Amino acid sequence: MKQAAFIGTGNMGGALARAACRSIGPGQVILSNRTREKAEVLSGELGCTAARDNREAAQAARYLFLGVKPHLMRGLLEEIAPILTPGQVLVSMAAGLTTETLSAWVPAGTAVLRVMPNTPCSIGKGVVALCAAPGAEEHLPDVEAILAAAGRVERLEERLFDAFSAVAGCGPAFVYPFLEAMADGGVLAGLPRQQALTFAAQTVLGAAALVLESGGHPGALKDAVCSPGGSTIEGVAALERHGFRGAVIDAVEAAWNKNAALGKQ
Repeated sequence: MKQAAFIGTGNMGGALARAACRSIGPGQVILSNRTREKAEVLSGELGCTAARDNREAAQAARYLFLGVKPHLMRGLLEEIAPILTPGQVLVSMAAGLTTETLSAWVPAGTAVLRVMPNTPCSIGKGVVALCAAPGAEEHLPDVEAILAAAGRVERLEERLFDAFSAVAGCGPAFVYPFLEAMADGGVLAGLPRQQALTFAAQTVLGAAALVLESGGHPGALKDAVCSPGGSTIEGVAALERHGFRGAVIDAVEAAWNKNAALGKQ
């Protein structure tokens, strides 16, 4: 039996499958997807196995990472529940669906965990939140090991998963327009397009790394760049006039509310 099956190989499932192949080796990974060709393409890229269907994948591994959309999860669990065996573990990536809800859809005693990744996991620069249903905590270290190459894997109380998803899961989509706008500003100022994009991306990467590695507060790090009467504080003032921080907070709150609503459908 393989260590990990990834059922659903979209953006999130594919990102974690890539991480798992780096962590435990492609020989320990099997993939399936509603469109089989998609799983075959990814398996060819990673060197792992593509299953004929979800049931074959579910029978082939101990840890089953479920990467389908929340509204499709119950149907998937009904499909694979009859073939689950003692010792297999379900690991859901579905936003809004609690371990309590998921446990009610599978045979009694089935171990259920939740992970919430983001797309940078595909290159080992992501962050993954992880929790377990009561009684399934013993499986946390194994899942951490399988996903170690994804980036940071953090255990988190399940009640905070919607908030985590709003910041880390949705966050890359908030960062990319900012990065693109930075590059556009560089082009406006005369930089060639590709260089402007490279400089903007490296700046975002470096600024984020400085927060993580120095432990400094973003406000203090911002102040260190802003000389009195200088160009940086002029730019910061322009962002404030246009409500930059308020817009970002509103975006996270909107995503958080949507996550909560998904769990009630």
